Amino acid sequence: MLEIDPNDISIKELHKYLLSSIGPRPIALASTIDVNGVNNVSPFSFFNVFSANPPILIFSPARRVRNNTTKDTLENVKKIKEVVINIVNEKIAEKMSLTSGEYPSEIDEFVKAGLTPIISKKIKPKRVKESPVQLECKVNQIIELGKEGGAGNLIICEVIFIHIHSSILNEKNEIEQDKIQLIGRLGNNWYCKAFDQALFEIQKPTEKMGIGLDRIPERIRKSYIFNQNDLAKLASVSNIPSNHEIEKFREKDIIKLLLQGENDEEIREVLHKKAKEEIDKNEIEKAWKFLLIDKLNQKL
Repeated sequence: MLEIDPNDISIKELHKYLLSSIGPRPIALASTIDVNGVNNVSPFSFFNVFSANPPILIFSPARRVRNNTTKDTLENVKKIKEVVINIVNEKIAEKMSLTSGEYPSEIDEFVKAGLTPIISKKIKPKRVKESPVQLECKVNQIIELGKEGGAGNLIICEVIFIHIHSSILNEKNEIEQDKIQLIGRLGNNWYCKAFDQALFEIQKPTEKMGIGLDRIPERIRKSYIFNQNDLAKLASVSNIPSNHEIEKFREKDIIKLLLQGENDEEIREVLHKKAKEEIDKNEIEKAWKFLLIDKLNQKL
């Protein structure tokens, strides 16, 4: 294992290790305005949401490692304490990247990147029309974390108005993850998609306590068929099917066929594979039924 004391390597090296190991990071395409009315748009992946009441977002324009200069975004919000956080999806990924160029402060990145500025409802900075979600914010606080290159500046923003494109909503006015098509930032030049085959779902634990991995029989825990995520899903249930439910399940014709193997080990492997199929469909109770047909597994 590579072991690193941050004090023993350069800031540039440390920066690369941090960015490559912590991700994917959401991207804030922050639009601000200077005292002369010049628009500025710039992306930041040191960004996230930290509170819903009040609604607080934080992003951090770090001082440049190369020459210790600060970004126009930081200088703008110090004077005009307003910012629009425009959410980045795949459709505007390349244009977002263009805005990261170190243009002079008098240059409007909306123009350079071919993005469309539109008037905000409550603040001066313009919104990015192409962004699927635009959050108008007032800047509550700026916390400088250092004076040297690489030091962050936490811009604590309070959301005061939200704009959401109807094209990413379902019939309940909820945002559909496959429609918003978010992307995330990784190390070096890499990004990732948060939609299509990249999506996976984890059911939240119920209000009742899950049985825990320690209650899963050893022969299941050590089965080559299940990975650690599979076992965690099995452990998340608060109750396993009753003996009555298992016996009723056993009487199904398809189950009777499964139980006609040559030996117990062969049958057990078939049942584990069927349970794995149900786990992959998040049918955890049904997975347990396949497992508990084997009476050796019923001693929980």
